[in-house]
Amino acid sequence: MKTPNRIKPLVEEGLVDEVVRQLMSGKEAEVYVVRCGDDTRCAKVYKEAEKRSFRQNVQYTEGRKVKNSRRARAMEKGSRYGRKEQEQAWQSAEVDALHRLAAAGVRVPRPYNFLEGVLLMELVTDETGNAAPRLNDLALSAAQAREYHHTLIMQVVRMLCAGIIHGDLSEYNVLVGGDGPVIIDLPQAVNAAGNNSAGAMLQRDVDNLTAYFGRYAPELLATDYGREIWAIYESGKLHPEIALTGCFVRSEKPADVGSVIREIDDVIKEEAARRRYKEALER
Repeated sequence: MKTPNRIKPLVEEGLVDEVVRQLMSGKEAEVYVVRCGDDTRCAKVYKEAEKRSFRQNVQYTEGRKVKNSRRARAMEKGSRYGRKEQEQAWQSAEVDALHRLAAAGVRVPRPYNFLEGVLLMELVTDETGNAAPRLNDLALSAAQAREYHHTLIMQVVRMLCAGIIHGDLSEYNVLVGGDGPVIIDLPQAVNAAGNNSAGAMLQRDVDNLTAYFGRYAPELLATDYGREIWAIYESGKLHPEIALTGCFVRSEKPADVGSVIREIDDVIKEEAARRRYKEALER
C-alpha cells in the first residue's frame, strides 16, 4: 500500500522498508503492519490531539514528572510550545511504560523505536502467525475465561509492582496471542505512587476485566481482586508472585481521629519551625 505521510520519516531513516496494510484505527491512533528487513512489526501512528476521542486528562497525567523545568512551565501555561510539549509527553508516556513493563516481565508488545509521533513495536500474532485478535472478538469457554482472568490479574499485579497502572484496561485493550493475553494501549498509563486516583483506577481496571470474564464464568463476579491488590500494595507487601484470594475484608475498626489530628498538628508545628529557621538565616 501507499506509505502514509506520518510513516515516511521511518522509511527515510531505514527503520521501515514497506507498509503492508492498515491493521486498525482507534480512538487515539492508527496502526499499520510494516516490514522491517526480515521482520514484520507494527507502526502505531498517534492521532493529533484535536482528532482523538480520548482526551488528555489531569486524572491520568497527575504524578508524571517532566525533567526539563522550561518544558514544565510551558505545559502549565498552555502556550503553543507547551501544548506541543504536552502532546509529545502524552505519546512518550506509552513508550516509557512499554520499556518499563517489558523489563519487569509484563506481557506487552516489545517497543523498538519512536520517531515523529510513530511508535514501532512488536506485532503480536496468534498461533498461526496472523495478527492476534482482541479479547472482545473471541467467544470463550468458562475454563478459558478463568485462565485468562487469572493471567491478566497477575499481570496487573506485576504492573503495579513496576509502579504503573494501565488506567483504561478492558477487553478492548488486550490481544490474545499465541502465548496468551498481551496488554496494549498505554498512553494514559498512571503513576501508581504519584497519582491520587491510582487506587480507583486500579479498581476500575480490575472490575472491567472481572465483568467481562464473568459473562463466561459467573463465579468470578463474586471476587474482589481490585481492593485486595490495592490493600496489599499499600501495606508494602505486594510482589509479582503473590498468592491472591479474590477476597477483601473491610476493616470495621473505628478510625482514631485524635491520633490523626495530633499527627497533623505535629506536621504544622514542624513546618512553622522550619520557616522560622529559614527566616533567621536570611536576616
